[in-house]
Formats: sequence, structure tokens, C-alpha cells
Amino acid sequence: MNQQYPSVLLEKAVSEFSKLPGIGRKTAMRLVLHLLRQDTATVEALGQSLITLKHEVKYCRVCHNISDTDVCQICASPSRDSSQVCVVENIRDVMAVENTQQFRGLYHVLGGVISPMDGVGPSDLQIDSLVARVEAGGIEEIILALSPTMEGDTTNFYIYRKLAHTGVKLTVIARGISVGDELEYTDEVTLGRSIMARVPFK
Repeated sequence: MNQQYPSVLLEKAVSEFSKLPGIGRKTAMRLVLHLLRQDTATVEALGQSLITLKHEVKYCRVCHNISDTDVCQICASPSRDSSQVCVVENIRDVMAVENTQQFRGLYHVLGGVISPMDGVGPSDLQIDSLVARVEAGGIEEIILALSPTMEGDTTNFYIYRKLAHTGVKLTVIARGISVGDELEYTDEVTLGRSIMARVPFK
């Protein structure tokens, strides 16, 4: 046992928490000690919610957003504009765009961006299903809302090439967002303006 831990159980819990993104061992230790101070019911509720999430969460068969049902609430809503589809990297970006209250269309979650350095290629993303959605008809505009990074731009261009034969209008969100910034950390006003001032993708 590592001598700095008075308990193997404590060390194991800290080790598991520190595997989470952005959580170092010191933060992990604070979280574990905080949970130890809580009553058993509170800790069990946390644990059970994570287990239930992992076992029961679904991904929308249309847009690949996280959902409680086979088709998410956004895709199923009759008030959304199904002729516009906003392409984003991940589920956090859906939430970021939704928080602007500036977009009433649908989404398509790629599940990442093309990044050869990280071993992520086009086949690892939900690009083919996006092409299939466009080819099925009814979509007039694809809005590319990926983070303005080299990987995001590479993915934008790849999608542009894959959809060139469809004749669908392709736009990209305006670059009010600084190059290199992550979409989820952009303030809602800037992101909202970027969505509204989108420009044709060339």
C-alpha cells in the first residue's frame, strides 16, 4: 500500500476519481473525503445514478444525441425546423448551441473530429449517417458548427467533399469565436451571434 494513504480503500477510490478528465489526485482526494462525510443514502444515490446512466442511456438513432428514448426530444419535436441540421462535435456542443436559444433546427452529433494524431479517422465518426440523412431528402441546409481548430476545419472540409454531390446548402458558423477556442467554453452571446451570422462554407 502507498504509505501516504492510511487505507487501501481510500487509495483505490482516489485512484478511480483521478481517472476522470481534469481531476488530479489532490482534487480526487477532496472529492472522496467529501463523499465520506456524506450520509450513506447520498453516496448510494450518486453511485446508482451513474450505474443507471451507463446501463440505460440511449443515443438518438437520428442525430446521435444522448436520449432517454430511441429518438431524442429535439428530433421528435414538431416545432423544430427539420430542413436545417447543425453539425456539432459532441453532446456538450448541442447543449451550448441550445443555450443560445438562437437555433430551432435539428442536430447531428459526429462524436468527435478527424484527428490523425489521435487515431481518429472519418470512419470513427458519424459522417456516413449524416450523408445518408441528407440523401434521404428534406434537408436544405447543413450548418457546420465545429470548433475553429485545425481538426475542426479538416472535418468541415471532409464533410463538404462528402456532401458536394447532394447540392445541399453548406454554411459554417461565423468566426466570432476565436481560432483555437473550444465551442463549449464560448459565451452564449458570441456563440448565438455566430450561429445567426453563419456564412457559406467554401
